[in-house]
Amino acid sequence: MNIAHLELSGVGISFPTDKGLYCALQNVNLKIAKGEFVSLIGHSGCGKSTVLNIVAGLYQATTGGVILDSREVNSPGPERAVVFQNHSLLPWLTCYQNIELAVRQVFQGQKSRTEMREWIEHNLDLVHMSHARDKRPSEISGGMKQRIGIGRALAMQPKVLLMDEPFGALDALTRAHLQDSLMEIHAELGNTVIMITHDVDEAVLLSDRIVMMSNGPAASIGEILQVGLERPRDRMALAHDPRYHEYRAAVLEFLYQKQQRPAA
Repeated sequence: MNIAHLELSGVGISFPTDKGLYCALQNVNLKIAKGEFVSLIGHSGCGKSTVLNIVAGLYQATTGGVILDSREVNSPGPERAVVFQNHSLLPWLTCYQNIELAVRQVFQGQKSRTEMREWIEHNLDLVHMSHARDKRPSEISGGMKQRIGIGRALAMQPKVLLMDEPFGALDALTRAHLQDSLMEIHAELGNTVIMITHDVDEAVLLSDRIVMMSNGPAASIGEILQVGLERPRDRMALAHDPRYHEYRAAVLEFLYQKQQRPAA
């Protein structure tokens, strides 16, 4: 792997409860290269979202830390954009205005009004939503809302795109279309992506590596699977590729074993 663009070193976090401290994560170590697509997968409660929130700067690690381009992560910042399962669009703003809000936050004083307008339009086009620029969230579908959420995140020009089950609430066909769009965007922009998913097929299709989390409490990284499928990837071709099925089986085996041996 290339020199780490993003590094989690000895990351652990505990939360206070009525019964004392609850250790959610323990000794999480992970190096991610620039432009790499990494998926986090594991059973519910294994700390996937907690890892993502620590990288985002929304949580402070109790032990260890996160380094991005030689700088410690200790608070939220525009170089780390988050796409949640809920699109989180402001309902009173149009699609254009929702992206504009992020652009003005990040680029006010750096780009002219014309440059910002062109940049917003570019990102609308990137997620194939130019036709709905003047519509409000209530006037578009769930998949379209999530496209705007992704467009808003990309418009911040983040070094790292963090995605917390971004397609989990969508129907299978819409999910497939957005997965294909995400692969196209990743190929074009080369962003570093960390995505949480419960979908094994999605993880294998999209990822360069799949990080499989052990069960909590004191969850950590159980195994890391390198996905050696060439890009660009065609889902129909992969359906007949024995390597795809080998990767899929490896993830399922890990998850099944962890389910059979729950943490005490």
